[in-house]
Formats: sequence, structure tokens, C-alpha cells
Amino acid sequence: MIHLRKIIQEIIGCVGVGLLLTLGSLGAQEATPPTENVLRVCADPADLPFSDQNRQGFENKIAEVVAQAMGARLEYYWWPYQRGLVRRTLEEGKCDVLINVPTEWELVLTTRPYYRTTYVLVSKADSELQVSSGLQDPVLQKVRVGVHLNTPPHVLLAEHGIVENVTAYPLSYDPQFHPEDYPGKLIEDLLAGKVDVAVVWGPIAGYFAKKKGAPLRIVPVPDENPRIPMAFNMSMGVRKGNKALKARLEEILTAKAAEIRAILEDYGVPLLEIQPVREKPAPPKEGHKHPG
Repeated sequence: MIHLRKIIQEIIGCVGVGLLLTLGSLGAQEATPPTENVLRVCADPADLPFSDQNRQGFENKIAEVVAQAMGARLEYYWWPYQRGLVRRTLEEGKCDVLINVPTEWELVLTTRPYYRTTYVLVSKADSELQVSSGLQDPVLQKVRVGVHLNTPPHVLLAEHGIVENVTAYPLSYDPQFHPEDYPGKLIEDLLAGKVDVAVVWGPIAGYFAKKKGAPLRIVPVPDENPRIPMAFNMSMGVRKGNKALKARLEEILTAKAAEIRAILEDYGVPLLEIQPVREKPAPPKEGHKHPG
């Protein structure tokens, strides 16, 4: 399953335009609402800490809060975060909302951001390792670094010449055929001493650190390069044109802000102050744009 990390790659242009072209452009027409009071959520069936079919992810818990506030029955359409996500879910009318997407993701209509999180540097709490200047710190040249393949920190490490001592972990996760590649494997290897420092998407680091019950030092990666951001505002996403649902969700995000924040904190999500949404640059004349 391709994780939320994949979407973030698209936003900063690290993946390129191939996946965006596969997903296709979205229509701007208003969606036809369900005939009954139902909140239909699109979610990945096996992507903890975000969501799973047992409804144990923080997206599941937030969806419950939203459905209750709407007085609606909660239903799921399960689809992995992979190629065709928007086309096979929102566009086809199988569901109406993605609970957790980057605010600047252009393939959907996003709500105002309701939290902000970041990539983090993770090391053992009793380690003498001190990374004081982000991913350009010279100390990272001398230790074993683990990072997910082709993610923003992986790209930035390479730009700083930190390559030979880096272990890149698979970005994709298929629980049926490759369960060993689950997102928490990097934290597991850190605890086992296979790497000295891990650079991980914050919600994954916080969740698996709590789950393992291990003392870890978790520090946000500084936003040192505007081309390759490390922190992101996060929103809910609906079909383009569905302004009524967007407005209703924003009302609930305001009313239930404390309850939603408590869920995020309970799952160990590192939370930063929400930042103003950046103005989007004009797309290149060729039409191949990098969102964000």
C-alpha cells in the first residue's frame, strides 16, 4: 500500500508528474449527495497509524467524531493509497471525503488545515548522538541513517552528500505479500541497533515509538530548504466542486478542534503550529507543474 508519504512527495515534486497524470484531472461539478444521512469516508484498509479495516487508526477515530457531529452513519469505502486513489474513490462517487491529506494537494478540494506535522529525526534516548543542524549536520556523515525511499528527507540527504551510509527502506507496503515492509520497520531497526538515526514521517515515528514503549528522542527536521519542505499543513479532502461538504466539515473542525487534537496527541503525532497556506506559483508553460 502506498502511504500518505507518497502524496506528500507529489506536492513537492519529488516523484514527478507521472502519477499525477495517471490520476487524471478532476471535474469541478457539484457531487450528488447520498439519499440518506451517511458520511462516506475513503480510507486505506491497512495503513496504521492512519487507518485500517478494524478502525484503529487516528483517521478512523477522527471520522467517528465528524460523523457523530453530523448526526450521520459512518461508512467506509476501502481503497489503498496507490495509483488511481482519487479517480477510483471520490471521482467515481464511492465515497465523499479523505480524512487526512496535505492542504496543498491539488487533486481534491481541501478544507482549511486542522493540524500540521513534520518529518522527524529519531534516535535512542540514551544515545550520545546529537544532530544540531538538521539534515546537513556533518555528524550524519558518520552514522548509519535509515530513511524511507525517495521521501523528502531522502532527497535532501542526497543533496547534502549523505548517501553511502544511508539505508533506504521501501516506500510501498503490501501487507499480503511483503508484511516485513510495514511502516514501523524503520523504528524497529533503530531499536535493534541496525541504524543509528531514523528520519521518518512524524505520525509514523510517534505511533510506533509509543507502541514499542521505547525511550526515543524525536526531534522535528528543520525546514531548511524551501524547495523541499519537511512540515505540512493537513486537511480533509473532498471532490472538487463539493463546496457544501467542505463548508460543513470546516464547521465541525472548528467545533471539535479540541477533541480532534486529543486524538492526534494520543497517537503520538508531532504537532506544529499551523502555517498560512503558501501561494501557488504559476505552472510552467509546458503544463507539467509541480504542485506546491
